[in-house]
Amino acid sequence: MAKKRIYLNAFDMNCVAHMSPGLWAHPEDQSHQYNNIEYWVELAELLERGRFDGLFIADVIGIYDVFGGDKTATVRQATQVPVNDPMMLVSAMARATKHLGLGITCSTTFEHPYTFARRMSTLDHLTNGRIGWNIVTSYLESGTKNIEIGDKFQHGERYNIAEEYLEVCYKLWEGSWENDAVVKDKEKRIFTDPTKVHEINHHGKYFDVPGIHLCEPSPQRTPVLYQAGGSARGRQFASEHAECTFISSPTKEATAAYVKSLRDLVAKEGREPNSVKIFTLITPIVGQTEEEAWAKYEELASYINVEGALALLSGWTGIDFSEYDLDQKIEYTETNAMQSAVEVITKSSPNKQWTVRELAQFSGIGAIGPVVVGTPEQIADTFEEWVDETDIDGFNLSYAITPGTFKDVVDLVIPELQRRGIFKTEYEEGTYREKIFGKGQAKLPENHVGSSYRNIHLLERV
Repeated sequence: MAKKRIYLNAFDMNCVAHMSPGLWAHPEDQSHQYNNIEYWVELAELLERGRFDGLFIADVIGIYDVFGGDKTATVRQATQVPVNDPMMLVSAMARATKHLGLGITCSTTFEHPYTFARRMSTLDHLTNGRIGWNIVTSYLESGTKNIEIGDKFQHGERYNIAEEYLEVCYKLWEGSWENDAVVKDKEKRIFTDPTKVHEINHHGKYFDVPGIHLCEPSPQRTPVLYQAGGSARGRQFASEHAECTFISSPTKEATAAYVKSLRDLVAKEGREPNSVKIFTLITPIVGQTEEEAWAKYEELASYINVEGALALLSGWTGIDFSEYDLDQKIEYTETNAMQSAVEVITKSSPNKQWTVRELAQFSGIGAIGPVVVGTPEQIADTFEEWVDETDIDGFNLSYAITPGTFKDVVDLVIPELQRRGIFKTEYEEGTYREKIFGKGQAKLPENHVGSSYRNIHLLERV
């Protein structure tokens, strides 16, 4: 039986240190250059040299102010603040590359769908169809203090908003402009046939968007749809909308349970269960020998900042870990924050009760995903084991230091994966969606809910 192809994304954020608080102080780390465009261009070029499928860029609106009840620890330790807009990076990275997918995180809670749809279509045009959207509903209550959204911030309500948000976007991307609307007829002086551009006439509970989409159809129309919610409500949302999902779990057992649950839900939606590509978070520490790899890990771990790690975890979970003794056991607590993070910490390892100190040390490199340490062969073995035993499709690779972690993967691990025949040696031509799902699949498939909005103009004639 042929081995399953492995997909790889690099996981980053337009900030300092991202998932490894404290490691920005390492002498080789360059994440403090995040506000320099050359940093991002060079990273994109490195990833394309390694044939990475995509660069997945996280984002948050708000700050982690749960730990200690204020911003102090977060700002002091650069815990995902300062943080810049991820969309602004795309054009420069696209100009420097030809194939690398560019996945951008944007929130349905804080972004209006009408203007957001235009920006994504613009980026899809400028990248020749290499844009993906990581759909998030946002979980930091600090953001609501600056962008008033009233009682819409409750966990379930955020997903209700997201459902209608997607409906508006699908109508704009898929249904407003017919495929042959743009004629560019210089003799007749007609650029676009107005009879083939349609108002979407959306009037819903949360949004009123009566007009047309402002952009002509882009190469993919709808960007590749990622979704990163791991709660029960998030999984249900993903089963309907996601083409790719991103999860984080410290164990294979918890990952396998999530994958099975999601694939079952996808099947209930009338979609092929394996049509959704599932990526899990992992942080590789690579050495030419096992001894070198572990020495590298120990040296990196010496830069872990406990305060920064707990500030990050407090923001994710809604639990103020400053109120805990470092050796206190962690119990499950229901919060309005990222519920999946709470569940991952307290429920994914049934035989393990985490102390606050253990959790901070564990999450100090790569957050709540596993850290794998070893030779290129051992890292490749681990990747294969996770794919075989959990049924995931690939990994979002977090970094300990950047670009060093990614460079080690490109130079050492990917050649080993290619030697085993489980990672591509060249890119396929086409859009981001075609590179993931195959030639000729530039647009959403017919069995995806978004495709049902392609013929909204026919309703005008009934």
